[in-house]
Amino acid sequence: MAKLYSKEKLATQKEMLPKKETVSFLLNYSKALSITNVGKMKFETIAN
Repeated sequence: MAKLYSKEKLATQKEMLPKKETVSFLLNYSKALSITNVGKMKFETIAN
């Protein structure tokens, strides 16, 4: 199994960085998401 990994694959992983727009979208989504617990139920609300 160790033969499946190489230095070349590790080098290409450094290039796989998310765009600034993607990070911004995820941060804004997590800020707007609100989870309310009522008894055994969970309600997810997105405040836009």
